[in-house]
Amino acid sequence: MAAVEFGFDQWGDVDAVDDDAGQVAVDGRVAGLARAHGFADVVGVGTSPGLVERARRDLPDVTFRVLAEPPLLPWADASFDAVLLLAVLTCVPSDAGQRRLVGELARVLRPGGVLYVSDLVLQSDERSLARYRRDAGVYGTYGVFEVGDGVVCRHHRAEWLRGLLEDFSVVASRALVVESMNGHPLEALQLLARLPDV
Repeated sequence: MAAVEFGFDQWGDVDAVDDDAGQVAVDGRVAGLARAHGFADVVGVGTSPGLVERARRDLPDVTFRVLAEPPLLPWADASFDAVLLLAVLTCVPSDAGQRRLVGELARVLRPGGVLYVSDLVLQSDERSLARYRRDAGVYGTYGVFEVGDGVVCRHHRAEWLRGLLEDFSVVASRALVVESMNGHPLEALQLLARLPDV
């Protein structure tokens, strides 16, 4: 929870923290926490119909949508005050895919809108280093690797994550250790970035 708490105390004057205004787009894992922190209109998105259905059952007062053509979002330009992207980029292994995703998020954010990114950086443990070396030639990017079930993941250079946000102003950042789904400690970077006001 600390990973998310960092962002929620940094919003400043973003309309989404008002009880009666603002929209925030999140993935299903943090929708309840966003609602608990005062975001009035929370929308969760995902690519897995099964996980989205589970989120709908767990949080019936939050709207959840399955993305038909990720990363395309079914909203008009400038629809949201804030977007939370937590450990999503690790599931998008290609540079081009990550650029498309961040570009789409910038499209749906209002001028002055906030993007909160929390994702995994390159790890220094031998297990991770061996994976990076093993799969760098296969995927062409150091940090992209396959896990045992064939899923392709990516850990990032901090400079890459910051570079993805070149159209934003990074207003806060922090490095921290998070826990993987399998209980492994992982180094992460959190960035709170704001689009320019028009």
